[in-house]
Amino acid sequence: MRWKLKPNPNPQIISKLAQELSIDNTLAKLLVQRGLENYNQAKAFFRPNLNDLHNPFLMKDMDLAVDRIEKAILKGENILVYGDYDVDGTTAVSLLSSYLRKIYPNIATYIPDRYNEGYGISFQGIDFAEDNAVSLIIALDCGIKAIDKVTYAKEKGIDFIICDHHRPGNKIPEAVAVLDPKRSDCGYPFKELCGCGVGFKLIQALATERNQTIGDLVEYLDLVATAIAADIVPIIGENRILAYFGLQVINTNPRNGIKALLQQVKKKQFTITDVVFIIAPRINAAGRIKHGNYAVELLTEMDLDTAIKFAAEIEKNNNDRKELDKKITKEALQQIEDTNEQQNYSTVVYAKNWHKGVIGIVASRLIETYYRPTLVFTKSGNKLAASARSVKGFDVYDALEQCAEFIEQFGGHKYAAGLTLEEKNYQNFKAKFEEVVKNTLPDELREPEISIDAEISLLEVTPKFYRILKQLEPFGPQNMKPVFLANGLRDNGYGKKVGVDETHLKLNIFEGSNQKTFNAIGFNMGNKHSLIKNGKPFKAVFNIDENHWNGNTSLQLLLKDLKEE
Repeated sequence: MRWKLKPNPNPQIISKLAQELSIDNTLAKLLVQRGLENYNQAKAFFRPNLNDLHNPFLMKDMDLAVDRIEKAILKGENILVYGDYDVDGTTAVSLLSSYLRKIYPNIATYIPDRYNEGYGISFQGIDFAEDNAVSLIIALDCGIKAIDKVTYAKEKGIDFIICDHHRPGNKIPEAVAVLDPKRSDCGYPFKELCGCGVGFKLIQALATERNQTIGDLVEYLDLVATAIAADIVPIIGENRILAYFGLQVINTNPRNGIKALLQQVKKKQFTITDVVFIIAPRINAAGRIKHGNYAVELLTEMDLDTAIKFAAEIEKNNNDRKELDKKITKEALQQIEDTNEQQNYSTVVYAKNWHKGVIGIVASRLIETYYRPTLVFTKSGNKLAASARSVKGFDVYDALEQCAEFIEQFGGHKYAAGLTLEEKNYQNFKAKFEEVVKNTLPDELREPEISIDAEISLLEVTPKFYRILKQLEPFGPQNMKPVFLANGLRDNGYGKKVGVDETHLKLNIFEGSNQKTFNAIGFNMGNKHSLIKNGKPFKAVFNIDENHWNGNTSLQLLLKDLKEE
């Protein structure tokens, strides 16, 4: 792995902030790296406040969206809340439908079938709306490129409100309102909301019209925090506020669906990382293995016993998903070997029988072995569908745009996208994508990079230091868990390989002549044991964490990499 130390910010700003906050220079440096340069900025960061959320009416078309919904309620129209089948989409549908049902009964929900309809707004979904006398569809986490679908609905007398956060194309759909902070003509101050976040801004605007306060909407923040975590959006600005308070709801008074999911896990306190690895995969499993409707039913269920039954079914789906992605990853790795593509600049693999619900996970798994932009294709109807995942610093969305001649449709972000194409275009697409990546992926991005926040002495690692570090949570993109570098380390002789296959490394580290030792654990680092044997000096990069054992709590180092001194 490449180790890259972040550049040092202005030392005068660091020193001044350290004095203002009565903290040491290392902690002040971490804050300045995160764009916090004075007392007030740091206070807003450490003490998130719901009153600091932006006025929702700053978002373009928000007034039009609210007027159309109020008109629908006044006239007794049927409203369909429509969303994508992933975590962001199903939480957004759950959020908006549960809010609207508190004020109006004629609300239905719709999640497209991943296999029969594919991503986003479908003609089948619009036909369903027509069959059920729906005159207003509110689409969440999708729709920004659904120009033909919105036109089709309009011909049937059905209006659309679109709430999306993906990048628009050259043309905006002719909907009644299009809420998307990434619109070039939208002046909304925060551009990085997830789909559920845009849905939350809509209910915030509707609540304003009803003289409700932000306090009346706190109960929905468990859904928003789950979507923020799952969709890997930057946890800064509004997302930090929403995630911070959403985690409080998850830990104190979550909705029945989330409570039922958490009951399956023996844990008392949940962090944003737990949401990513415990809650999100289970919600996602419903849409991957069965149907996204299961997730919406779970997340809107008012009866806890019923929610527990739904959660047990979803737990089964999640276990099935794990087996599938393990099997398909193995087959995909074999395909790369069989085709001698180990040295390629990109990974593009395809098998017609791979389960469409897990190809995104498989793409991420393949990057763990071959660190490069990756697409996993499977058969979907008479087309091929793929999930794309990228490596740090490389915009896979832009790369796909350069291959547009072979693609039927695509959408997504810098690091994750989805696409469909005709089977006859697969080989041409594969060749073109490899060519684009080869020409645009810098050599330094071809191996994983560890971004290091600061070089420190282990003497700095104290309980007070850790308490302040904890207040940087919730961690996520643009506010990652701090990574530290320490030099001149030695193991005290008790270092060993641990785990069933001795795949992990457990050390007891000290620094220089300082005899204070720290427990350290390096997952999947058993192969580095030779670097620390016989008191050899080494350097390490690590996170700092707490270890709870037998009722005792101590600080430990979570190793990310080791190198010889």
